[in-house]
Amino acid sequence: MKIKTNRDEILDYLSDASNYKGTCEAVYFPENISDLKKAMKDCYDKAIPVTISGSGTGLSGGRVPEEGIVISTSMLNKIIDINENEKFAVVEPGVILNDLISALSEKNLLYPPDPTEGNCFIGGTIATNASGEKSFKYGATRRHILELKVILPNGDTLNLKRGELFAEGFKFQLKSDEGNIFNLNLPEYKMPETKNASGYFVKKNMDAIDLFIGSEGTLGVIAEAKLKLIKKPEKIFSAVIFFNNDIDALNFIVEVRDRSKGNDDIINALALEFIDGNALAFIKEEYPQLKEEYKAAVWFEQDLLYNEDEKLIASLTELIKKYNANEEEIWMAFNDKEVAELKKFRHTFPVKVNEYLAKNNFKKLGTDTAVPDNKFVEFYNFNIQTIKESKLNYVVYGHFGNSHIHLNMLPKNDNEYKLGKKVYMQLCKKAVELGGTVSAEHGIGKLKTDYLKMMYGAEVINKMFKLKKTLDPKNILGRGNLIKNISK
Repeated sequence: MKIKTNRDEILDYLSDASNYKGTCEAVYFPENISDLKKAMKDCYDKAIPVTISGSGTGLSGGRVPEEGIVISTSMLNKIIDINENEKFAVVEPGVILNDLISALSEKNLLYPPDPTEGNCFIGGTIATNASGEKSFKYGATRRHILELKVILPNGDTLNLKRGELFAEGFKFQLKSDEGNIFNLNLPEYKMPETKNASGYFVKKNMDAIDLFIGSEGTLGVIAEAKLKLIKKPEKIFSAVIFFNNDIDALNFIVEVRDRSKGNDDIINALALEFIDGNALAFIKEEYPQLKEEYKAAVWFEQDLLYNEDEKLIASLTELIKKYNANEEEIWMAFNDKEVAELKKFRHTFPVKVNEYLAKNNFKKLGTDTAVPDNKFVEFYNFNIQTIKESKLNYVVYGHFGNSHIHLNMLPKNDNEYKLGKKVYMQLCKKAVELGGTVSAEHGIGKLKTDYLKMMYGAEVINKMFKLKKTLDPKNILGRGNLIKNISK
């Protein structure tokens, strides 16, 4: 196992894509599970804080250490097995998502979760229950995890298989391979009925594996995962549709969303994304063909059979006319190369925002809120009214098919940043008021602990902490994530 302590060599592990920064004494690089278990046990015995690091693509500071050591999973990067007949893959946590997708594509298979950043580690996506554009159809990571090998803070191993161990009400008994028994009392609280990545996943009689998915490196370390695969779609149709106002674009999305979820014979979207006029103007340098009259765009994708093109295009054309889109200026893709270009277009927005924040040395100030579908139009209007009243520069994009919005503020100075923090809290409060979440996909990490407390209340946060302490009595793992205010 390699260990690095030189600051120049570990600098990349002291920040993430949110521009949150921290410090640590050393970075450990285990090369196998034995190394990982030994590192955890040694740190547990000495009560050394441990932060688990993926590839650094996160946006909430979760992998950024504030003390102790970092354990990087970058050398645990083997694709152990791809089973074409039973459609599963077994991987180590440091496998890069893009590498997995490429390997599966050669076998005509697909791992459906589609986080925006393809350079993320699979372990990180499991730790955050990551999702992306295609989660509109396929759901977040949780739905596609069959088995997990988890290393607990004391170095013990848990092997969890979906469908084998369930809670009795809100109580669990977990037994490690080493024979240690952990009796867990789950905090009882109602999670929002929408896409959600805020706090521990808890439900009455829940599957034990789900507790660790989305636990953000606070309960154990993902050491190996068995992933559920599907057959790769025969064909993907992709299109970017431009509108002269955001209301038409929003109404277009609502109808496509409802028809897709209602098992429409023709419309069954894979991805359904919104981009506002400010965001389009923000990337004009990269895409000079974008016209000033474009005030919103919708990115639509659907998987289909080779003989379904004409029916789909006919239905979309009707909707495009109905909602006053620019019929003659639609970007359409019919092959893999063209589809990849439109996906690159969509991914340009978060990249540009992160570059702006890093250049101006601001932490991420972009919402990750979602609400139930029937509240989304109201929530969107509240977002726009609130941000316009603040007079802050902003861009909006997001997974509107999932009623999930990213409103990114672009402060020019410290005063604007402070104002943006207040606006952020207003938007989070409104999301919670409407039955939604403060984080739908990025997780809480270290940047959003105040918002999690606002969402659930101090009593629930304390119960989360008690749950963590059952598995991590010395509180060494993932300090500051989720429950920062009582983490020591």
